[in-house]
Formats: sequence, structure tokens, C-alpha cells
Amino acid sequence: MNTLMIILAIIDILVCIGLILLVVFQEGHSKGLGAIGGGAETFFGKSKGRGMDAMLKKLTTVAAVVFAILTIVLYLMTGRG
Repeated sequence: MNTLMIILAIIDILVCIGLILLVVFQEGHSKGLGAIGGGAETFFGKSKGRGMDAMLKKLTTVAAVVFAILTIVLYLMTGRG
């Protein structure tokens, strides 16, 4: 059981880091750090930029749900819940 908790904790940390990166790379209203991902609107056209932003939003939602579930499972496995 202890090995499973360690594996789940590592996966939880990796999902957390991925979630942070997904949020940082999203294009905001003021184009804050979303510009790090490249000039999608200038080189590939506007539709490609919107498609990438929609994909990032979906991936962020999935990562957030996976992170929440893993965190709750880890909490319950430690015997605190």
C-alpha cells in the first residue's frame, strides 16, 4: 500500500506541474504569458491560435479534474479522511 501511495503522489506532482504549465501557456485577455507559446496569430493565422487556445482550455480542465481526484484519493489513503 505504501508503494502505491508513493506512485500516486509522484503522478499527482507531475499532473500539478502540468496543470501549472497549461495555465501559464494559455492566452489571456491581455496576452500576458500566452505569448511564450509563440506568435500563432501572426504566423499560422487567427484560426490556428483560437484552436490551440481551445485545446489548452480542454486540457486544463482535464488536468484539474485528474489532479483533484488524485489528491482526494491520496488524502483518503493516508487514513485522515
